[in-house]
Amino acid sequence: MNTIYILWLRQLKRYFRSRSRILGSLGQPLLYLVAMGFGFGPIFQKAGAGNYIQFLVPGIIAMSILFTALFSGVEIIWDKQFGFLKETLVAPVPRFEIMIGRTLGGATVSTLQGVIVLVVSTFIGFKISSLSMLSVVLLFMFLIAVLFAALGTVIASLLDDMQEFQLIMNFLVMPLFFLSGALFPLSGLPTALSAVASIDLLSYGVDGLRGSLLGISHFGLHIDLLVLTITTLILFTIGSYLFSKIKI
Repeated sequence: MNTIYILWLRQLKRYFRSRSRILGSLGQPLLYLVAMGFGFGPIFQKAGAGNYIQFLVPGIIAMSILFTALFSGVEIIWDKQFGFLKETLVAPVPRFEIMIGRTLGGATVSTLQGVIVLVVSTFIGFKISSLSMLSVVLLFMFLIAVLFAALGTVIASLLDDMQEFQLIMNFLVMPLFFLSGALFPLSGLPTALSAVASIDLLSYGVDGLRGSLLGISHFGLHIDLLVLTITTLILFTIGSYLFSKIKI
C-alpha cells in the first residue's frame, strides 16, 4: 500500500509543480466552451433545444478528463526511454501495486482537471441543477478518469516509442470525443451513428455527467454507472497483466 500511495503522491506533485501544465490544459476546454458555446448557442436555442452552454459543459468536462487521463500513459514510455521505469520495476514490490499507483495518480490529476473546468464554467453562465448531486458528479468524473488512465496504461505498456503513442492517441481521442454526444444530443441520430455512439465508452461518461449535473440522461444513470464500472475493471485487469509483462 505504501507503494501505491507514494506513486499516487508523485503524480500529484508533478501536477501541482507545473503551473504551465495546469494553465495549458485549460486552454482547449475554454476554447470549446467560449467559441462553440456562444457561437452555436443561438442556433441550438432556435432549434428549441435550450441553452447550449448548459448542454455543452458536461461534454467539455469529460473531454478535459479524457485528454489528461489518456496522456498520463505517455509518462510510462518516457520513463522507459530514460530508465526511470527500470528503477521502479526492480523494487521489491508487486508490479500490480505500481500500476495501481500510477493509474490512480493519473486519474486523480484528471479528476482535478475536470473540477477546475466545472468551476470555470460557472463563470460563463453554467448552472448546476442540484447541488445535492455533486457527489455523484465527482463519482462519474473519477470513473471516467480511472477508465481512460487505465486505457492509456494498456496502450503505453505495449509501445516503446513516444511518436507511436501520440499517433494512436490522436486516432483514438478525437473519435471518442466527437462520437460521445459531448457536442450534440444522442437522441434522433441515424441508426449507424447511434450504434457507434452506444459503443463509445465516453458516451456513458458524458451522459452520466449530464444526468447528474442537469438531470438529463439518454441511457440512464444506472446504465452509465454500470458500463463505466465494468469496463474500468476490465481495463484495469488487462493493464495490470500487460504492465507486469514489461521487460526491463
